[in-house]
Amino acid sequence: MNRFLSILFLSIILINCTSNTIIKKPDHLIPENQMVDLLTDLLLASGAENVKNLQLKRKVNYYPLVFEKYNIDSTRFKESNYYYSTKVDEYDQIIRKVETRLNEMLHKYEKEKRVQDSIKNYKRTIDENEGDAFVK
Repeated sequence: MNRFLSILFLSIILINCTSNTIIKKPDHLIPENQMVDLLTDLLLASGAENVKNLQLKRKVNYYPLVFEKYNIDSTRFKESNYYYSTKVDEYDQIIRKVETRLNEMLHKYEKEKRVQDSIKNYKRTIDENEGDAFVK
């Protein structure tokens, strides 16, 4: 009998402790593909916070510009983000797509930077060689 009560008590605790994260789909849910774009831009905006802008200012909040770009407000984003975060598999796919996109952007930037650096090095080499021609 004691064992039965222990199992019953444990079952009640487990049932009560399980997450009831089944939430209603928001009326204005951001589509998954737009959510990927939005999260990508929000992460870029977050990273840009510590970089000086054209006015040489730091700590600029770019989030409102991102929300304006997608024509949504922060409440709609929060509701959609919360909804997707309760659907772990879907949210994981969204985050993976964002990560892939950011990695692609990083590789593109690194490639462009290497090209720019090689052009600078080439110009420097030409300038140095022209200087040597005048000395001889």
